[in-house]
Amino acid sequence: MSAADPPGRDLDHTPWPPEFAARYRAAGHWRGQTFGSLLTSLTAAHAGRTAVVGETVSDPWARWTFAELDDRAHRIAAGLVARGIRPGDRVVVQLPNVPEFLAVVFGLWRVGAWPVFALPAHRESELRHFATQAEAVAIVTVGVHERHDHAATARAVADDVSSVQHVLVVDTSEWAGLAATAPRELPDPDPEGVAFLQLSGGSTGLPKLIPRTHDDYLYSVRESARICRLRPGSVYLAALPVAHNYPLSSPGVLGALHAGAASVLAPRPDADTAFRLIERERVTITGVVPPLAAAWVQAAARTTRDLSSLEVLLVGGAKCGRELAARIGPALGCTLQQVFGMAEGLVSYTRLDDPEELVLGTQGRPISLDDEIRVVDEQDRDVPPGETGALLTRGPYTIRGYYRAGAHNATAFTADGFYRTGDLVRRTPSGHIEVVGRAKDQINRGGEKVAAEEVEDHLMAHPAVLAAAVVAVADPYLGERTCAYVVPAEGAAPTGPELRRFVRRRGIAAFKVPDLVEIVPAFPVTGVGKTSKRELRAALSALAAVASDQKG
Repeated sequence: MSAADPPGRDLDHTPWPPEFAARYRAAGHWRGQTFGSLLTSLTAAHAGRTAVVGETVSDPWARWTFAELDDRAHRIAAGLVARGIRPGDRVVVQLPNVPEFLAVVFGLWRVGAWPVFALPAHRESELRHFATQAEAVAIVTVGVHERHDHAATARAVADDVSSVQHVLVVDTSEWAGLAATAPRELPDPDPEGVAFLQLSGGSTGLPKLIPRTHDDYLYSVRESARICRLRPGSVYLAALPVAHNYPLSSPGVLGALHAGAASVLAPRPDADTAFRLIERERVTITGVVPPLAAAWVQAAARTTRDLSSLEVLLVGGAKCGRELAARIGPALGCTLQQVFGMAEGLVSYTRLDDPEELVLGTQGRPISLDDEIRVVDEQDRDVPPGETGALLTRGPYTIRGYYRAGAHNATAFTADGFYRTGDLVRRTPSGHIEVVGRAKDQINRGGEKVAAEEVEDHLMAHPAVLAAAVVAVADPYLGERTCAYVVPAEGAAPTGPELRRFVRRRGIAAFKVPDLVEIVPAFPVTGVGKTSKRELRAALSALAAVASDQKG
């Protein structure tokens, strides 16, 4: 479905108004290209060059050329069609950092089906939500990975969600047969139509689904590759889970492919693994979140690995503090590039020729001159330059609405189409953005977004819990950790370890399990009787201050 759909049609996504779509096409932002046709053109230009390197499900270390990736995507597309997958079908993809990830998603794009990107850390609760919300017809996953049986989880979801007709496990003989199907030419989908569904940070419960089109996302990919100066000789290391928006497109594996460069998929993000791959594959650029950057900085002081090929380290996903930012270049012998963005659209980078003050102290400036930015107060009035306010944005690659979320869209977007990002920022005279904090009740645990409401709901399912409130507690390594305050039911005496085990067993991602649990007799309340999380946070801060004084 595109911007040409007639008014009033019941759309799964909110298209850009026709006048905006026409402007973006005229500016050359939207070029009418799909992901499938992109891979075809890249293969024609770079057939024999390495496209992706990593551990496949059957090979401890594989190296696929552009031609080999293209052939695999064609065969998978044909195999999916033979099994009844059709254009517009939604397919949940939950794969770790393996080359098959790219073959699968390009195969789906060739069909015109929509990947729904799940992370390896997601468990049954999240997968059920994604499959239900998207009415997914299939789940593509692996068997046992990092001691978790993903195939069993996917089958449990399929048993519960009636729309899911197929569970396709890439390390099985069934998948091998599908991936060996004779290739066939398929019609190219509408480039202004939805290409895939990404996940929001989930600030109000489970994540919303974000519809991204071929046209809008490829513009972001192209510009990211240009700004990060990717070239055919570049080697990008995907250290983070590749289904994340950040390692997917900022500039990510898609930016690397667009430049004719190689992507190396790291099975784990730890310094030992990353440094080994940087040395062996002569990696030139990678992206990490601040806690990982701090760990790499620390590890660099004792490593014997040759990191001299590394030219650029991007840091994003959460704000990188100035002190850490200043240590990265000297420790790793590379250039720091800060990136700030969101799966809903807007991406900002510090430029590689920016002065040090901007690189260390800001999160960059937007990709596009057509990125419209407003910084506003609580009444949506623009604040004076340099003052802190809430960030609103719209542009050629920022969505106009979440997928099937009309009620939420009414508050997440302004009447004239600006997205309310939930970030508090300041803008410099140069147009760079300094992120100050989050306006939404969301905990940023080392770049992973934890919605307090979702965790509270899981805690409340325990029979010994009367009430639960989850808040952030400052942490020098992760930025923020989660602390769950719990009021026990009458006569009950739950313990912190017991509640943490209970939440973990409910099938949610490990990073959402509360780091701390405090049992309290009652919560402070506001004037209207609501739990005062502000006072809970203040109590945590006071406890931390006392502990610090005692330690000193």
